[in-house]
Amino acid sequence: MRCSLTDTLRSRSARALTLFTVGALVAGCSSAGTAGTASGSGGKTAPVRVGLVYSRSGLLSAYGKQYEEGFKAGLAYATHGTNKAGGHPIEVTEEDDAGDPAKAVAAAKTLVGKGYKILAGTTDSGVALQMAPLAAQNEVLYVSGPAATDAVTGVNAYTFRSGRQSYQDILAAGTLLGDAEGKKVTVLAQNSAFGQANVAAVKAVLGKKGAKVGSVLAPPSATDLTPFARQTRAGKPDLVFVAWAGATAPALWTALNQQGVLDASKVVTGLAGTASYPVFGAAGAKVSFLAHYFPGAGGDNTVEKAMLDGITKAGGTPDLFSPDGFTAAQMIVHAIESGSATDTKAMADALEGWSFDGPKGKEQIRAKDHALLQPMFTARLKGSGSAARPQLIDSIPMTVVAPPTAGTAG
Repeated sequence: MRCSLTDTLRSRSARALTLFTVGALVAGCSSAGTAGTASGSGGKTAPVRVGLVYSRSGLLSAYGKQYEEGFKAGLAYATHGTNKAGGHPIEVTEEDDAGDPAKAVAAAKTLVGKGYKILAGTTDSGVALQMAPLAAQNEVLYVSGPAATDAVTGVNAYTFRSGRQSYQDILAAGTLLGDAEGKKVTVLAQNSAFGQANVAAVKAVLGKKGAKVGSVLAPPSATDLTPFARQTRAGKPDLVFVAWAGATAPALWTALNQQGVLDASKVVTGLAGTASYPVFGAAGAKVSFLAHYFPGAGGDNTVEKAMLDGITKAGGTPDLFSPDGFTAAQMIVHAIESGSATDTKAMADALEGWSFDGPKGKEQIRAKDHALLQPMFTARLKGSGSAARPQLIDSIPMTVVAPPTAGTAG
């Protein structure tokens, strides 16, 4: 999943496996800068411009597409089909970062220079870590998407997230692992921001529970993964936590199966996008999955149904990161409705502590550090090949998988 333990996935969703591993309706407030008032050159019906900076191309383009489709469905849902908030039309400009932090920052700077006050997107953790400081420097609202690195939480007063973070992945995995005391745990991941964040998170969660946590890290460019599978098997771990992002996922699972890792140890990983299910083949039955999301995981609650219907009617396909885009749109509309169309400090204040119904269920933005508290899921794959489908084992309440509070955003 890109995705941190889902980046919380580097892949085309058609082949990706990552684990754990993208306006306002209130008018009439009298205080300056609120959504219903004229502010600067804006006026009561001036458009609110939102910059969507995400991976339209590159290794994470499949995830970017899921995010973007979810965002459009969420915007339609949150604005009741008007594409307006508090009388302000919402204008969305999409920019492709291609998974490159430099391109993302350049695009963001251009948008900020044009007066954009809201930025969203980001499929890659490395990109998010560059975008967040820029948001604080320019005092613009930034809603990060599927990028799962824990470092985004609490980074500053203007940065929020619409997806889960690595710590939540690992807490969900912990519900599958049972008693970790004395267990030897190996994190198999790529040597990237996503992979390193997963290693840190596993150490923080399972290490504190008495597990001895080590890691096997492969270069993101590696295509022959047999040596890393052998290294993992040689360590004789009780548990293998796989956090992988990208198109090399099929090769990884083939290597793990051929080298006997799936038979020698309990293997836990994140459930990636729909197109990745066949990657496991018969081995899927040997793997335990934690899940950020899969269609139906929310129990077909009202919001999830609206998301699924909205994406499908637009010709898209609901998938792993659809909720990240949908929730981002919900957050932006609420920030304008209950905060301001122009004052980003008021937008941030409106989001802090906000509880709402999302596609996954009940969610809340923690005021202290902007962590997005949300349910997580555990699942198994039933069937193989193109017939493989996830079966829900458990829906884990947001309080059970709440990450530790980060430093106060500032």
